[in-house]
Amino acid sequence: MLPAPSTTEAADQFITYARDIKQLSAHTLKHYQRDINSFLQQLEQDDAGNIHSIREYHVRSWANSLRRKGLSPTSIARHLSSVRSWFQFCTKRFGLSHNPAAGVSAPKQARKLPKAMDADQINQCLIAPSDSDLDTRDVAMAELLYSCGLRLSELQSLSLAHIDTHQRLITVTGKGNKTRQIPIGGVAIQALKRWLQQHPLAGDLQTSTPVFTTRQGKALSTRSIQMRLDRLAKHNGISVHVHPHMMRHSFASHILESSGDLRAVQELLGHSNISTTQIYTHLDFQHLAKTYDAAHPRAKRQKGKA
Repeated sequence: MLPAPSTTEAADQFITYARDIKQLSAHTLKHYQRDINSFLQQLEQDDAGNIHSIREYHVRSWANSLRRKGLSPTSIARHLSSVRSWFQFCTKRFGLSHNPAAGVSAPKQARKLPKAMDADQINQCLIAPSDSDLDTRDVAMAELLYSCGLRLSELQSLSLAHIDTHQRLITVTGKGNKTRQIPIGGVAIQALKRWLQQHPLAGDLQTSTPVFTTRQGKALSTRSIQMRLDRLAKHNGISVHVHPHMMRHSFASHILESSGDLRAVQELLGHSNISTTQIYTHLDFQHLAKTYDAAHPRAKRQKGKA
């Protein structure tokens, strides 16, 4: 075991190890160097010049200083990860009794609300540009995404065995290999039937036949589905980037807005935890708040008053 060096020497040895032994990329080394240097500057203020004199409160103090400087939780987490890796190296190389950064975590990120389209945007998005087979297929995909709140992977993996047009049910296997049944709306059923009539394998449809395919009869990739959905939306004048998960968000927020039944939305989406579904209550509240601000005579602030 080597004698304890200064913090600067220990940092230099770590970067050398990461470059020569671990053979990390120049990009990663640059981040390591910058993040560790930031921590070393903090240590100079705290008068901790030897790696054995560093304590957890030094790391916490540094993390708090990063937050005060306005760094995002993601950036702070990366800084902490760099320093944590450095201490892991020092523990093995110089015999640190513990990793001072092990118990320090970055601030929690604010949970971003999913974007959803309103009913008018959905109706506009689902207009078929033409009667071509590809446009018929794309509208059927979009209708099914919105009608059933499917995940992209669930839509991509659909075969005819998963769809019961008579009972108007679709069976999908989602995260955690959990299977659920979802009702299909009448408009989506009609769109699906129009596509199946134009399906490249229409003359020989089997239960194993992929529902959404290329003109050659091969299952569409997830990337192709994303691109075709965005193309459909742009063709119909939707200015925002439309992706499959936005259709799922729209499905959930519209169902919740109309029914108020959070448990039902949880079942339809296939969420194992109700807390995951609760984010849509915030979407619903945003809608109500905007309506209140626009309609209530006392909601609008008077000019010149806070």
